[in-house]
Amino acid sequence: MLYELRIYHCAPGRLPALNQRFETITLDMWKKYGIKPVGFWTDLIGPSNQTLTYMLQWESLAERETKWTAFATDPEWVAKRNATEAEKIIVERVENQIMTPTSYSPMK
Repeated sequence: MLYELRIYHCAPGRLPALNQRFETITLDMWKKYGIKPVGFWTDLIGPSNQTLTYMLQWESLAERETKWTAFATDPEWVAKRNATEAEKIIVERVENQIMTPTSYSPMK
C-alpha cells in the first residue's frame, strides 16, 4: 500500500472555495475513477491557515498513474475546475509526496 500526501496552498481567502470544490465536485469525480481518500485536514495551528492537506491511498504506483491521469484529464473535471477559478485562482502551489509504510507502521 502507498499513501500520497498532498498539501494545497491557497491564494489568500480562497480556502473556503477549495473546500466547497472538494465537497461538491472533486469527491464525486474521484468516486468515478476509484480514487480513495484517507482524510482531509486544515491547519488549526501552523504557518498558514490557507492550506488543505489530504491523503490518498493507492495499491501501487501504476494504479496511481492510471487513475490520477484519467481524473486529471477528464473533460468534465477540467471544465468544472476552470469554472471554479474563472473569477480568481484557488490553489497557488501544491506539495506532493508518495510514501510507503514502515514495517512497524500501524497503517499498512
